[in-house]
Amino acid sequence: MDLIRKTLGGVLAETAAAFPNHPAVKYTDRAYERSYGQFNAECDRLARVFLRLGYKKGDHIAVWATNTPEWLLTLFAAAKIGVVLVTVNTNYKIFELEYQLGQCDARGVVIVDGFKDSNYISIINSLIPEIASSADGVIDSPKFPFLKHVFYAGGGSTPKGMIKFDALLSEENLADVSALEAAKASLDPDDIINMQYTSGTTGFPKGVMLSHFNLVNNGKSIGDCMKLTEKDRYCICVPFFHCFGLVLSIFASVTHGSSMVPIEYYRPISVMEAVSKEKCTALNGVPTMFIAMLEHPDFDKYDFSSLRTGIMAGSPCPVKAMRDVVEKMNMKEITIVFGQTESSPGCTQTTVDDSLERRVSTVGRTLPFVEAKI
Repeated sequence: MDLIRKTLGGVLAETAAAFPNHPAVKYTDRAYERSYGQFNAECDRLARVFLRLGYKKGDHIAVWATNTPEWLLTLFAAAKIGVVLVTVNTNYKIFELEYQLGQCDARGVVIVDGFKDSNYISIINSLIPEIASSADGVIDSPKFPFLKHVFYAGGGSTPKGMIKFDALLSEENLADVSALEAAKASLDPDDIINMQYTSGTTGFPKGVMLSHFNLVNNGKSIGDCMKLTEKDRYCICVPFFHCFGLVLSIFASVTHGSSMVPIEYYRPISVMEAVSKEKCTALNGVPTMFIAMLEHPDFDKYDFSSLRTGIMAGSPCPVKAMRDVVEKMNMKEITIVFGQTESSPGCTQTTVDDSLERRVSTVGRTLPFVEAKI
């Protein structure tokens, strides 16, 4: 494998040029389906909206949302103009959000209605009361001086002071194409483009700064170990905000032209339905996610014959669970990855060619250009 010296937006554009009519993203729970050509064009258009709103290289935009289309669009649109994406854990409560927003200096935040028992609209309004009185969606908050916009990607009516994300996609007032091309030309693969917050065991989360180069090459390496191609359909049910979703899933797909079938948030039944209906060939998850599907009372009602590969990672993988996934879910080429967010994140991985014994008892070899020391 040769290292890739391209930006995230550059890789998406290259894949779109190679497979313009090939499915890039397809949701099973909403009417959002785009080919690579369509998705790349939509991201370019959103990037021009961000430029018109004053976003520029080095600014930060946070996303506090489940695995929605708006998440993917923000990721690549921001990357095309050098705006750093800050990922926010969907399980955060008010104090955690307050800490991260104060730390990351986000100019904008994309939010949905909420997740589980957290109402994101109430939380962010409590934290930033100035939102409700903002003029034309421009926020002036003494507590968060960098923050100017909250983009609402939820399903209800737009909360006061926020900007409807759908309105951005239909916006006619765009920056010139020349401004977008100039922004793209100013980027370097070594620029920081993503901040992933991770706490480890030390208390407060810390922002790990990752570059285009980090994310593209780690995603490419991960996908290579799985032998991904444009013929694969990747069911993504792990959170986008985590490197498991962002790198091991999204960038592993885009660097290989594979189709993405995202699940908004993990539910065994939703994943099994998507795999069966969309004939997915790859699936990721932590061991408990696979075990929950294997033990689901409706497991036998679904067809897993299309599955080939995937990743089980995030915690030690029980041998029995690995064997059951291979035998009962047809994932004969499932792999295991070991990594840490600071390493962008994959460090070692098994390959589809390794024996089952090696794949259930080790975490593989170091990925290309990775050095490991014990």
